[in-house]
Amino acid sequence: MEYRTLGRTGLKVSKLAFGGSSLGSVFRSIAEEDGIRTVHTALDHGINLIDTAPYYGATKAETVLGKALKGVARDRYLLATKVSRFGPNIEDFDFSAQRVATSIEESLKRIGVDHIDFIQVHDMEFGDIRQIVKETIPALREAQKSGKVRYVGITCLPVRLYKEVMDQIDVDQIQSYCHYGLNDTALADQLPYLKEKQVGIFNSAPLAMRLLTQEGPPSWHPAPAEVVAKCAEAAAYCSSRGADLAKLALQYSVAHPDIHTTIVGTANPDRILENIRQIEEPLDTELLAKVLEILKPIHNVTWPSGRPENN
Repeated sequence: MEYRTLGRTGLKVSKLAFGGSSLGSVFRSIAEEDGIRTVHTALDHGINLIDTAPYYGATKAETVLGKALKGVARDRYLLATKVSRFGPNIEDFDFSAQRVATSIEESLKRIGVDHIDFIQVHDMEFGDIRQIVKETIPALREAQKSGKVRYVGITCLPVRLYKEVMDQIDVDQIQSYCHYGLNDTALADQLPYLKEKQVGIFNSAPLAMRLLTQEGPPSWHPAPAEVVAKCAEAAAYCSSRGADLAKLALQYSVAHPDIHTTIVGTANPDRILENIRQIEEPLDTELLAKVLEILKPIHNVTWPSGRPENN
C-alpha cells in the first residue's frame, strides 16, 4: 500500500481509504458481522483511514464501526466523521454551534473513541455559507482546542464552494465526491488552489455512486439520463473486452498523485481485498482511452445539490 502525505497535517494516509457508509446499509442491507470483518480486513491490508458520518444509516454506520474498532489499537487508523447532516431532507440539517458540539460527543460515544482525527461539515451546500464560515467551522475549532478532534474539514458536491469558503476561513481538509473519476474530473481544476492552501484531499465515490459499474446505478441516482446512458455504454464496451469498468474507474481515480486518498465503500471483505489488489495492477491505457472517448460527451456533467445559490 502506498501512503501519501495529507497536506500540512503531515499525516501519512493510505491512497485507498475505507468508506463507512456501507456499514449503515446505505446501498444494501448488510449483516453486522460482515461489516466488522470488512473493517478488520481493510486495516490488516494497509488501509489506515476510515471515513463515516452520523447520517449513514441513521447512526448505524458509526455504531457498527464502533463494534469493529473495539480492541483495535487507536494508532492503527485515522478516523474521519462528520457533523450537521442527520437525514435526507433539508430540515435534517443543523449547522449551529450547539448541534456541532453535541454531534461530536454522540459520535465519540457511538464509535467508542476519545478523539476524532478529521471532523467535517457534511454537505455544506445545504447550509448558509455565512453561517458555516462564522459559526460552524469556528465551533469545530473549539472542539479541536479541547482535544476531541485533531483536524477540521468540509465536504460538498459543488466544487466551487471549497474556494468560496477557504477564501474566508482556513480548513485542514476537504472531501469531494463524484468529481474525480472517469466521467467527471472537476476536482482536478481545484487542485492548484487546494495545493496552495496545503489542505488534505479526500476523493470519494470513484465509481460515481455506481454509475461506473457493470450493474449500473440505483434508481435514486440523481444523474441526468444522458450521463446514465453513456456510463452504461462504457460498461458494455468494457464487458465486450472482458474488462470491468469499476476496476478501471478505481485505478484511474487512485492514480492521481495530488489526490491524497480515494474512499471506497463496501461491507464485503472479499471486495475490499479485490480493491486493494486492483489498485496495484497496471492501468490498461488502451482501454482507458476508449472509455474516456465514450464518456467525453458527458464529461463534467453533474447535478444540483443543496441550496440553489450554492450550485
